[in-house]
Amino acid sequence: MAQAKATKPRRRFSAKNFWLTTMVLPGAIWLLLIRYLPMLGVVISFKDYKAQKPNTFWNNLIKSDWVGLKNFEFLRSPSTGTMIRNTLLYNAVWIVLVLVIAVTLAVMMSELKNRFFAKAYQTMMFFPYFLSWVVASYFVLAFLDPTSGMIPSIQKSLGLKPTQFYMTTTWWPLILTISNLWKNVGYSSVLYLAAITGIDTTLYEAAAVDGATKRQQVWHVTLPGIRPMIIILLIMSVGKIFNADFGLFYNVPQNSGPLYPVTQVIDTYVYNTYANTHNMGMSSAAGLLQSVVGCICIVATNLIVKRIDSESALF
Repeated sequence: MAQAKATKPRRRFSAKNFWLTTMVLPGAIWLLLIRYLPMLGVVISFKDYKAQKPNTFWNNLIKSDWVGLKNFEFLRSPSTGTMIRNTLLYNAVWIVLVLVIAVTLAVMMSELKNRFFAKAYQTMMFFPYFLSWVVASYFVLAFLDPTSGMIPSIQKSLGLKPTQFYMTTTWWPLILTISNLWKNVGYSSVLYLAAITGIDTTLYEAAAVDGATKRQQVWHVTLPGIRPMIIILLIMSVGKIFNADFGLFYNVPQNSGPLYPVTQVIDTYVYNTYANTHNMGMSSAAGLLQSVVGCICIVATNLIVKRIDSESALF
């Protein structure tokens, strides 16, 4: 046995492995420089970061005083409960709505037989995803502007008092939800549609032979077939539940102060606070907190999925 182990050929770094490594190298370097190297900036969360002489990043970082957890004191703000509540509730509702609507639209588009209409619908649904929230905010403004917006103009023509949308909080949870769905549902539906096209068509044929209706085929063939994609996107969405879409909450409501009770989230609070105080340590602390909570959510969600269906887990 010892002789067999001694004569076992040793693996060599072949030319094939070399070329495969070179293919991975650009992505690995990008991941290192863009994702891992900036993690050193986490130190700012525990320092009173100020400009020093000479005014370079590393010199400022080294010479700035340590303040411990002082930068996390923004959590004691009176508006902390409001911004955390808004961040979590909006994201929780949107995760469910985007999942249900995107899967429904993907299933409906997969049933279209006319390729022209199928491609046209996909393009129209996917297009808003490429628009910035700055552009989207002007679309919303065209409807809600108190002087020339479509809805206030209709109210005036009917003899009603125009609603001051940018001063009233009543409608904004619905407006923000519609805006988010309009922009993001198309992207998710295309991903689910791609997963549906990968399902073996013989499964549908076998189900049809057994007398299954279209609804039964969707329930017993389509949904189980795209379950891994649903779980992956769900885990990634839950990981970002403590992060808000800054462009949505800042640009669409025009950063209006009277709307803060329903539009103030962690990201906009940090931005507004930094704009007034220029406290980089506090903004870095908020980002670190969001990342840590997001990591915990991803791991926890994955563990739950792993207990239910280990093959569908992310890791």
